[in-house]
Amino acid sequence: MDLPLQPHPLHSPEAVSAVTARILGVDGSWLKLRWRVDGSHSLVVPPFAGKGRADGLWQTTCFELFLMPDGGPGYCEFNLSPSERWAAYDFAGYRDGMAERSVEREPQGTMRLGSNFAIFDAAIPLSALPGSACRMNLAAVIEEQGGAKSYWALAHPADKPDFHDPACFVATLAAPGRA
Repeated sequence: MDLPLQPHPLHSPEAVSAVTARILGVDGSWLKLRWRVDGSHSLVVPPFAGKGRADGLWQTTCFELFLMPDGGPGYCEFNLSPSERWAAYDFAGYRDGMAERSVEREPQGTMRLGSNFAIFDAAIPLSALPGSACRMNLAAVIEEQGGAKSYWALAHPADKPDFHDPACFVATLAAPGRA
């Protein structure tokens, strides 16, 4: 099922017309996800930087998954870049107690560009995910040529873009099976 992301009203995209996200399912020991960006002809795609953990990925085109286990307030965040860099963090509460999340195997991300759309496929190891059902937010930072940035999420409850706001966690991810 496609989950349409909404652009924050104060940061409108220029050429990008839609961003959708989808949980493709579990394959072996991976959670597979997909984001589709329509109107991507001016999309800024970070160049390949080699696999590895990196901070600040959200400063350009980046795809994000937030998971809050039932009962919260703690949650985790995964940032996935077309550069193939990634980041994973734990938070004790809303933007509080940030720490690197332990990840045994690196998440994977692949960007494919079409004539007027882009597909970003990602795989996150199940061992890196919470073991219970979670409230979920899927999001994207989209940078376009000229420096315009739009912030896409399942919901935008505040006057400024804030993917961490618990009110953005409007979808559910079932407890993943572990292989």
